Amino acid sequence: MKRSWIGGLWDKAFRSGSPLYLFIAINILVFVGINMLSLITALRFTDIPLSGYLMSWLQLPASITAWLYKPWTIATYMFTQQGLFHVLFNMLWLFWLGIIFLDFLKKRQFTFVYLAGGLAGGLLYLLAFNLIPIFKAEAFRTVMIGSSASVSAIVFATATLLPDYTIRMLFFGNVRLKYLALAFIAIDVLAIGGFNAGGSIAHIGGALFGFVYIKRLQNGQDWSRILGVERKKRKLRVVRNDAPPYEEPLVPNQEVIDRILDKISQSGYESLTKAEKEALFKASKQGQNEY
Repeated sequence: MKRSWIGGLWDKAFRSGSPLYLFIAINILVFVGINMLSLITALRFTDIPLSGYLMSWLQLPASITAWLYKPWTIATYMFTQQGLFHVLFNMLWLFWLGIIFLDFLKKRQFTFVYLAGGLAGGLLYLLAFNLIPIFKAEAFRTVMIGSSASVSAIVFATATLLPDYTIRMLFFGNVRLKYLALAFIAIDVLAIGGFNAGGSIAHIGGALFGFVYIKRLQNGQDWSRILGVERKKRKLRVVRNDAPPYEEPLVPNQEVIDRILDKISQSGYESLTKAEKEALFKASKQGQNEY
């Protein structure tokens, strides 16, 4: 019997083990739930603003005093979107850059960067609206939702790890990730003076976290280990004594990449041999223009 497409999507999101599909699914389900509640109110099935009530428990207030009553909102806000284009563009960027991220790093690291990037963006937003006078005056009537800070963390982590990796963009052609990241941060800095200052500040917080995380990873510090160490299955290999010395292929497979990244996590980027650095670079060039 043929499985339904809904069942296939459900399995991919919740049974595949991919944090990328899981986070996209959570964001979409929350978005659909909020808008279904808005529809119920719009059709006059009830006079209670159901979506507004739910949003009040998910959105992150700018005021520290208000946030202390709902401390969980610093986590829930990063999975909450209300506008169609808001969720659409966030999920597209998360998917495009998340695929590249997971080609070179681990699922645990993706999960950590998304969540910690969202927390960093939320914390910078709270600090700005409680310490900077011009924002402080608006804190009691300002709230924030959206996964943009988490997405920015993924974008900047990927661009920092693979600055010369190229993607093809409509109207722009081939663009290196380092230039894409610079464009993102420039737009957010300029937008701080606009109507969505809180969102722009949160984006910058997420972006800075993604950048710093990869720099520390390249120096041998993998902060994602607080989530636990993934167990990897080791394959047995039979080697003849008279075999020539083994050298990594110029375009390595995922097993070779994992081994190189493990070495970076333990000893830092500088511990890699010339052949390993070339292999990592070749792998980063292998997927150019595919996304």
